[in-house]
Amino acid sequence: MARLSVNQMIDNYRIISLIKENSYCETYKVADDTGTNLFLKLYIEKDTPQELFHEGVVCEIRFMKRIDNENLIHYIADGRTQVNGEFCQWLVTEYFNGELLSERIYREKKLAPEAAESIFRGVINGLSHLHMTGIQHNDITPNNIMITKETVPTAKIIDMGHLSYQVMGKPFFETSDLNPLYSANCTFSGMFDTTCDLFSAVAVLYAMLFGKAPWQVDLDDKMTRKEKADKVRAARKNPLELSSDSAIPANLLKIIEKGLVGINGTKYSDVKEIINDFGDQSQQSPEAGRGSFTQAFKKDDAGSRTETKTEEEGEGFIFKKGGGNGFKDIAGMDELKDMLRQKVIFVIQNKEIAEKYRLTPPNGMLLYGPPGCGKTFFAEKFAEETNFNFMLIKASDLASIYVHGSQEKIAKLFNTAEQKAPVVLCFDEFDALVPNRQSTDNQSFSGEVNEFLSQLNNCSHRGIFVVATSNRPDKIDPAVLRTGRIDKQIYVPLPDKTARKEMFILHLKNRPCDEIDYDRLADLSEGYVSSDISYVVNDASMTAAFQNKNITQECLENTINSVKPSVRKEVLAEYEQLREQMEGLERSNSNRRKIGFK
Repeated sequence: MARLSVNQMIDNYRIISLIKENSYCETYKVADDTGTNLFLKLYIEKDTPQELFHEGVVCEIRFMKRIDNENLIHYIADGRTQVNGEFCQWLVTEYFNGELLSERIYREKKLAPEAAESIFRGVINGLSHLHMTGIQHNDITPNNIMITKETVPTAKIIDMGHLSYQVMGKPFFETSDLNPLYSANCTFSGMFDTTCDLFSAVAVLYAMLFGKAPWQVDLDDKMTRKEKADKVRAARKNPLELSSDSAIPANLLKIIEKGLVGINGTKYSDVKEIINDFGDQSQQSPEAGRGSFTQAFKKDDAGSRTETKTEEEGEGFIFKKGGGNGFKDIAGMDELKDMLRQKVIFVIQNKEIAEKYRLTPPNGMLLYGPPGCGKTFFAEKFAEETNFNFMLIKASDLASIYVHGSQEKIAKLFNTAEQKAPVVLCFDEFDALVPNRQSTDNQSFSGEVNEFLSQLNNCSHRGIFVVATSNRPDKIDPAVLRTGRIDKQIYVPLPDKTARKEMFILHLKNRPCDEIDYDRLADLSEGYVSSDISYVVNDASMTAAFQNKNITQECLENTINSVKPSVRKEVLAEYEQLREQMEGLERSNSNRRKIGFK
C-alpha cells in the first residue's frame, strides 16, 4: 500500500501519483516547485535488505550521485525523512519522455538499421561512462531503454536499481526480476562484470534488427530463475539465427556475431572494441568524457542519414531521406494536406503535365500558430509524403562567430540543398533567422536577411521547397513573405474534437490497451495541443509499463486531469488577433473558411 498520498510533499517535491511498488521501495511521479515532472523512489529502511546499503546509504543513491551522461537517467536530489513514523531514504531523478524501446520493437517488429545503430550507439555511450566510473548496469534490456520518437532516435538507459561494482559470487541486488534472454551465461552463476553489460547491449541490438531476443524461447512467469536460466543456456547451444538480409550493414552483423557468439572464441571485453568494429572514425575514445560519441554518417545510395561537413567551424548539415507514413501520421488538417497534394505534390510527380501547362510549384510556405500544434512535425511528414530529402534547420545551425560567417553558411546550405534536390528545407522558429530589418540595428542581421532573400528567390526551380515555422510571424521581415519567396502563410490552430480523437487513436495504435473511449478522451482534452496529447499518452503508457499492465481508460483520464493545456486561453486570443493581422481579415469576416483542423 502506498505510503505517500497525492499532493503530499517530500522536501520540495509534490506527489502526483504512484507508479509502482515492491516490498521495500515505491516509485512515484512528482513535481518540483516549478511544475517540472520528476521521478521519486522511496526506500523504506526497515524493509530494505541490508545488502542494499553501504555505510548506511542505499547503494542506488550512492551510485546515481556519481554518474552524469546524456544517455543515462540523471540524478536530481536525495534525502532522508520519516513517513508515518518510518525512516525512509528518497531519490529524485529526471522524468524521461519518449517511449520504451520494447514498445517500439513490439510496434514495428524490426527497426531500420539506421535507427537501431543510433540507439545502440547511445547505449554504448552510456555504458562507457558507467564502466569508466567502475559501475555496471546489470539489466540492459529493451524495457530499460527509453528512446525519442524521431526518425533517427536517441537512447537513454533507465532503471538503475541493479547498479553495482563487479560481482564474483552472490550479488547483493535482486536477480529474480532480471530477463535471462538478455543476460550473459555467467550471470546465472552470480558473476556480473562489465562484459555482461556488453553482451546484453549486443543482445538488444539483435532484438532491434530481428524483432526478437537472440535464441528466443518462451519463459513461464511461474518458472524459477534457475529453470529459466537452464532453458536459455540449452537454447544457446544451437547456432544463432543470423539473417543474410543485405539491408543490415555488415559491421552490425559482425558486432552481433562477436558480441553474442564470439569470433575465434573471443567476445567483447571492452567498449572500445565495439567502437572499433563500427568501422568509422566518428567516435572518439571513451576517455574523451561525457557526450563523446558524436554521430556522423556518410550518405549511401539507400538514402541513409547524411552529415555533410562544412569547412567553417566543423558545422554540419544533416539530410534525411523521405519515405515513411507521410500524411497518414497526421490527424486532421485535411484541407492543408489536399492543398499541398494539388499545388505541390501533383506538380512534382507529374512532370509531363506540369511542362504541358507550364506549372511550377510554390517556393515555400510559412506555418504559424500556437506552440505545440505540430508545425515542424507536419513539415517532416510532408517530406515523407513527397519522398523528398528533408533537413531541419535551427537558428543555432547557421550561427557564426565571424563577420559575414552566417551569410556564408546560408549560401552553403542552399547550394548543398540544390545538390540533394529534391529537398524540403524546414526552418524552425523562422522569425529568429529573418527578423524584421526595421526593428533591429544589428547590421549582421540585415546581411543575413538579405542573403535569405537572395537564396529564396524562385528556389523551387532548384528543386528546393521551403517550409518555415514560427510562433511569431509578425516578427518576420515582410520582404520574405512575398510571392516568389514564401508564397503561402498558413495558420495552424489547436486541434478540434475530431482531430484530438484521431490523435489519441494514432498515439495509442499498437500499444497494449484495454477498450478505450476515444470520444470521451477528445472531450476531456479540449484546448490541448498536439504535443499535450502526445505527452498524455506517453505518460499513461509509462505508468502502465512500470506496472506491466495494459493502458486503461482510467489511467488516461487520470493523466489528462493532472496535465493542464500548455497554451492558455488568453494566449489563444492573441494568436487569433495575429491570424487576422496576417491574413488581412477584419474581425467581422472571421468566419471565413480556414485551412487547418476541421
